[in-house]
Amino acid sequence: MNVQKSFSQDERSKLGCLYLVGTPIGNLEDMTFRAIRILKEVQLIAAEDTRQTRKLLTHFEIGTRTVSYHEHNKKASGPELIRLLLEGQSIALVSDAGLPAISDPGADLVREAVSHDIPVIPVPGANAALSALIMSGLPTERFLFAGFPPRERKVLSKWLLELKLQKETLIFYESPHRLVKTLEVMVESLGDRNIACVRELTKRHEEAVRGRISECMAWFGDNPPLGEFCIIIEGIDQETFDDNAQETAWWSGLDLEAHVASYEEQYGRKEAIKKAAQDRGLSKRDVYNEVNR
Repeated sequence: MNVQKSFSQDERSKLGCLYLVGTPIGNLEDMTFRAIRILKEVQLIAAEDTRQTRKLLTHFEIGTRTVSYHEHNKKASGPELIRLLLEGQSIALVSDAGLPAISDPGADLVREAVSHDIPVIPVPGANAALSALIMSGLPTERFLFAGFPPRERKVLSKWLLELKLQKETLIFYESPHRLVKTLEVMVESLGDRNIACVRELTKRHEEAVRGRISECMAWFGDNPPLGEFCIIIEGIDQETFDDNAQETAWWSGLDLEAHVASYEEQYGRKEAIKKAAQDRGLSKRDVYNEVNR
């Protein structure tokens, strides 16, 4: 159990605070006054790429010392950052663009901080996924952010089939050199749904391509994709879900053992049983007992 009162002075005041600071995703005018103040006040800034962050800090005349914290050094850097926080130093975590801990290792540092009762305080800012969603023209009431799709075609196809019956609007990130290949698998796995491909958010060449997946594929065939993309896809409609959920489920032709086995290589036995149980609306215990006879 962990209860955090972010702005109360209590026994945790001897600890430092971990600030999650949002930075611009393109347009520097999206930097908030609060973000600038926090970056000036903390003792240290942990950055995904210190060279990229230094450009931002120089622009806003921020002289705070920076250290590197990214996917490849997190096992070494993370414990040291936690030690400094426990000693009372406050640290701002930033990514190259947008909100930290979204599709980057910041989430690991947050978990460690929480486990040590270190206050974790968000400093909101720009976010590519939500910015693309609100300009997509697709439903915004419920959505599912899925991050970067797998690269290998077979794994991608299976991954998308797991999302096929989601009613929520789906949000993905994708690089320009993989966009067309990903769209090809999407139309095969999800059907020709409405979609918005949004690139270069807040920058001079910001662009949204809206239509059916097949229409967007044709567009990018004539207009090679450039810049980083957010892909927004409509979820399955209720009528289609009700009529075809069982028939369109990728696992409908598998027995329970094969269903679990299909997940096991990627997720491990325990998580595979959990996922198969969720798919079939069964309890984990029932699935475990059945496949371990």
